[in-house]
Amino acid sequence: MPEQRKKKPEDLRSHRWYGVHDLRSFGHRSRAKQMGYGREDWAGKPVIAIINTWSDINPCHTHFKQRVEEIKRGVWQAGGFPVELPAMSLSEPFVKPTTMLYRNMLAMETEELLRCHPIDGAVLLGGCDKTTPALLMGALTMDLPAIFVPAGPMLRGNWRGETLGSGSDTWKYWAELRAGNIDEAAWEEIEGGIARSPGHCMTMGTASTMTSVAEALGLTLPGAASI
Repeated sequence: MPEQRKKKPEDLRSHRWYGVHDLRSFGHRSRAKQMGYGREDWAGKPVIAIINTWSDINPCHTHFKQRVEEIKRGVWQAGGFPVELPAMSLSEPFVKPTTMLYRNMLAMETEELLRCHPIDGAVLLGGCDKTTPALLMGALTMDLPAIFVPAGPMLRGNWRGETLGSGSDTWKYWAELRAGNIDEAAWEEIEGGIARSPGHCMTMGTASTMTSVAEALGLTLPGAASI
């Protein structure tokens, strides 16, 4: 295998924004300083985008608001310059008629966020069904170094000592309610116990399948899809 040459600062894509001695780069640097950064924060360092699909109405990604700060610390510690870029949050439980209508929009948004900003690599935060393929398609099209961080599955549900699976047991107990085998009080208890933490569906449905595919492709850390 040929030896890989470590990039020099001037080889970085972000050098076109921060490292050039011209009027335009003066504007980039001065605006970065406007946000409280100093030259030592970006000079000679790869700029790492963190594409964050968190929102207040996406239960699968609720914890990304905290996780993104942890990732930023990791990027700083590794010698990079982290930049959080928010992207469309496709909440499978809430978006009507279906998030599938917006998957390709998120893919295009991801690609263009990486293309139009001074980015050298990316961390992709996703997990809910259509988010994973959208982020991966966008990043792979842009052809920058990237790693996917899955949201991970939520805790398994619990009702009167029984394990509940998200999605599958919803349909099961809805049928039981309609058949008169459980009452409204039990149905409301199930409603409060079937989804007990942040994360995507814990059953082997679309979300877990997509994150497992991402791991199989080598786009996550080993074992990340099941954490």
